[in-house]
Amino acid sequence: MRFKQIISIDDLQASQNNAKLTESTEQKAILTHYLHNYRNGVKKHYQKDALKTLGQLIQYKQQEEESSIVVADALQQLLFEVENVPFPPPQNYSFKFIDLFAGIGGFRLALQNIGGKCVFTSEWNADAKKTYKANFGEVPFGDITNEQNKNYIPDKFDVLCAGFPCQAFSIAGYQKGFADARGTLFFDIEQIIKKHKPKCVFLENVKNLVTHNSGNTFKTILEILEIKLGYKVFHKVLNSATHANIPQNRERIFIVAFDTKQVKNFAHFAFPSPIKLTKTIHDCLEKQKQADIYYYKKDHPYYAALEKAMISQDTVYQWRRVYTRENKNNLCPTLTANMGTGGHNVPLIRDNFGIRKLTPKECFAFQGYPIKKYILPPLAHSKLYMQAGNSVTTVLIERIANQIIKVL
Repeated sequence: MRFKQIISIDDLQASQNNAKLTESTEQKAILTHYLHNYRNGVKKHYQKDALKTLGQLIQYKQQEEESSIVVADALQQLLFEVENVPFPPPQNYSFKFIDLFAGIGGFRLALQNIGGKCVFTSEWNADAKKTYKANFGEVPFGDITNEQNKNYIPDKFDVLCAGFPCQAFSIAGYQKGFADARGTLFFDIEQIIKKHKPKCVFLENVKNLVTHNSGNTFKTILEILEIKLGYKVFHKVLNSATHANIPQNRERIFIVAFDTKQVKNFAHFAFPSPIKLTKTIHDCLEKQKQADIYYYKKDHPYYAALEKAMISQDTVYQWRRVYTRENKNNLCPTLTANMGTGGHNVPLIRDNFGIRKLTPKECFAFQGYPIKKYILPPLAHSKLYMQAGNSVTTVLIERIANQIIKVL
């Protein structure tokens, strides 16, 4: 009997809450990874655990709905769910990659655009996972330091991508580096590289990584990649404004490493050249009046100072706790993870309707996301601001990835 009830990935949560399924925080990840690779050979890697999860889910739904559910029908409905998203898994692809510390999918978006197929994703932040699933139809695995999660990484992928956590090296942080637990996550990347030997490793971090601890932190990373693992490393600090035609002043260090045994022409790699900045902040800003919550009211204690300092509609200002900073280059300043918490580093603009904060949607636009298509789920604004600030500039990632694929 064909069933009419809709079966959904989210039913896993309900079934777990009712103790009908074996407890596992990664069941959604296992099942969505299986479905995303259903049309290629990687499906076999996830099949055993995914079908076990599916069977338990069907059993739960049959008890709840008092209906007969056929496995084939359930698979078709779930396949439709994970593929009926803004950025579904490509049917035709030229290379495979994994997405570690995936955030909201900046690497994935860029590499899918040039013909890549993501075969494994991990991200520990629950809110970022919601945004990722809404756009890609896949739930990332959680903590990559967990050996069980590492074991779900399939063999024979071409590129390892990782925008590994930068707070440990950031100027805005405490700069503890490898003394900070977040800094040691690079060693988990090392373990994965050593086991799987991808043809290429593609990493991103804050500019300050290069100079942290008098350069010793960066030296350690390079030595691990080159001497210990046998990769040839290329690295460069690039700015979104000069290399991605995105009007945000955002400098980041990019590391590209090739396995010299698998990639014979690695020496042909070159980072993309600068391109002319033709876009202005108005290409990322909304033209119409925004919700009142974004505007400063005249009785706000900072309003007089803001009104006096913010005289142009052609740049983005910053509130720096006690004063307003004008970005005289007419760019958006570097977006930060804490810009939604108020007080410090809050990007501000003046429009025809008053003085206001950037909206989360505008922040995503300043990171290169195709905002007409990309979904921002119903999360607290502070969470969305954090996601934008922690993300990569997708257009720049895509330009670098194009150079990688030319070599591969």
